Amino acid sequence: MLFKKINIAVLFLSSVVYGQGFLHREGQKIVDGNGNNVLLRGLGIGGLMVQEGYMLKTSDFAGPQHQIRKKIVDVIGEENAEEFYKAYRKNGLTKTDVDSLAAWGFNSVRLPMHYNLYTLPIDKEPVAGQNTWLEEGFKMTDDLLQWCAANKMYLILDLHAAPGGQGKDANISDYDASKPSLWESLANQDKMIAFWKKIAERYKDNPWIGGYDIINEPNWNFSGTNPNGCDETQNIPLRDLQVRITQAIREVDHNHLIIIEGNCWGNNYKGIFPLWDENMALSFHKYWNYNDLASIQEITNYRKEYNVPIWLGESGENSNVWFKDVITLMESNNIGWAFWPMKKVDNIAGVTSVKETKGYSRLLEYWKKGENKPTVDEAKSILMELAENYKMENVTVKRDVIDAMFRQIYSSETKPYKEHLLPGRIFASEYDLGPIQRAYFDGDVANYWVANGGKHTEWNSGHQMRNDGVDIQKCDDTVTNGYAVTDIKEGEWLQYTFDLQHNQVFEVAIRYAAAQPNTKLFLTDENGNPLSKIIVLPATGGNAKWKTSFIASIPFKSGINKVRIHFKEGNFNLNYLDFKLPIHKPN
Repeated sequence: MLFKKINIAVLFLSSVVYGQGFLHREGQKIVDGNGNNVLLRGLGIGGLMVQEGYMLKTSDFAGPQHQIRKKIVDVIGEENAEEFYKAYRKNGLTKTDVDSLAAWGFNSVRLPMHYNLYTLPIDKEPVAGQNTWLEEGFKMTDDLLQWCAANKMYLILDLHAAPGGQGKDANISDYDASKPSLWESLANQDKMIAFWKKIAERYKDNPWIGGYDIINEPNWNFSGTNPNGCDETQNIPLRDLQVRITQAIREVDHNHLIIIEGNCWGNNYKGIFPLWDENMALSFHKYWNYNDLASIQEITNYRKEYNVPIWLGESGENSNVWFKDVITLMESNNIGWAFWPMKKVDNIAGVTSVKETKGYSRLLEYWKKGENKPTVDEAKSILMELAENYKMENVTVKRDVIDAMFRQIYSSETKPYKEHLLPGRIFASEYDLGPIQRAYFDGDVANYWVANGGKHTEWNSGHQMRNDGVDIQKCDDTVTNGYAVTDIKEGEWLQYTFDLQHNQVFEVAIRYAAAQPNTKLFLTDENGNPLSKIIVLPATGGNAKWKTSFIASIPFKSGINKVRIHFKEGNFNLNYLDFKLPIHKPN
């Protein structure tokens, strides 16, 4: 009878702790409260609480947030700067953003937190050693949690900028080398521990908190020579601090998963083991290397050896080809993931892009060169317009990126980029959505510089419109969608899908610009059956001098048609294909 009562008590406790859906470790898996395997598909809201220079195009002169903020204060003053930051953060993340993420297929959000939105820096505390708590960060977190819960999405809290900064890579953690870092100040470490205990007290009973990612990408040399900690063999300070943080969290919260990271941007786990808590997961970050088993062998070995789940806490900043490959690799090995970031100025490699205005370009030029300083009113107007552009309704949603991250993982089928109504023009940059060698073929498709000894590869040399291997630049032709395919090389091709109501013959021409003669191309269907002979195009007088040339008169069947344009010799720019009805001359 006593044994039965104990069992009932254990079952009751289990239902209280995990029955509502708290994510937790079960061996090598992350599972929900019912024991179901959970594959996290997430997005990190980078740039919201912690600005990084490359996201705002300020990295040449201001990388970490404190430098960016100083630039802003210098042109508009402290009071106006505070007004800008409030608008920037308010517009940067709303319920509409989270609803959009859920609709696209994400089931989780990773929130990169800056500690200074939750508590004061140690040198600004009225009483040394005490913690003043600030409402803004907690209010932002509460709102985001509510929006996630409404969409049944997990929120993972990530301390991206720890007190003092946790790495020499200052952009990531807002590290200021003129002040004591996290590792050089016990007061900063104590504040970080208090921060996590406060977080745990506030959210301990909420099942939509997916976990506590307690320190993002530490990169610090404790005893080694590599400044970012990549050659550390013991990592004693890092392990000790994460143990202390875990102990503080467990004083108030036994529900939530604790996620830890190694040194060297999260990946050097030497000296971190053995683990010290039963409900933990290991995070690793993956950028710019090959997407094969060898690239994740070390972390999967840790999963097996220490019987612990692993999670790709950060990845991205590459091509759609790379995105599809890395997600396929993760999901085939039961590894959840979180991509990076959500919003960035003038961005092709993310789910959205924030518009860079002419005013903001002018402000960037001033900051870079120190010439033509705008007035306070001008600069404030520019910055407030930038903040307005961060609203979801004002960003450009990158449908090709979303398609590569979700649909293409399970389907190699192509689909039209947009509906093409014929007769009419099909712009070259609006080729089909789909994987490489199905929707298009291009020679350079991803950046593997970490694996290639530092050699960078531009997959889209024009950095415009789309994130596939196809090179796209801005176009100033008289008729344009704003973009043209460029840097065309022999062997590359593009596919376009359109639907016809009945059989139809079209006269097909192309709009192109070529500095050199003897450009060659031809058309086929998706199976390689010829639709035209090889066409030799004459030079137009320059790669910005546009002309139209007839290709062929082609019969098309009713229903779905897929047409490929093959480039036998390149070195020209392509604006559009023009499908016209034949002109019938009177007898």
